[in-house]
Amino acid sequence: MSDDEDDDQMEPELTDELDLHTFQPRECADVVEEYVRAAHEAGFPHVRIIHGKGTGTLRRIVHPVLERHPAVASYRLADGGSGSWGATLVELAPREIA
Repeated sequence: MSDDEDDDQMEPELTDELDLHTFQPRECADVVEEYVRAAHEAGFPHVRIIHGKGTGTLRRIVHPVLERHPAVASYRLADGGSGSWGATLVELAPREIA
């Protein structure tokens, strides 16, 4: 097995959805920051961040990150068919082609 194959196995595939349930709250701001950057670079027009309903702790961590992230055009809580207030839908700014 080559080093490239090892890297592929360790790096999860980037999708248009991030579920924060597997992360500690103290990690979430950095995870969201990096995820949004990677999704924007990959050309995703929008993403869905699942923070859960619970007490709202993760939502209160996620929204300020989105508010200041340069790749975010807008965001809103999901509708009933997309996770309701347990998820946030994020519209990403168009990528500038160099």
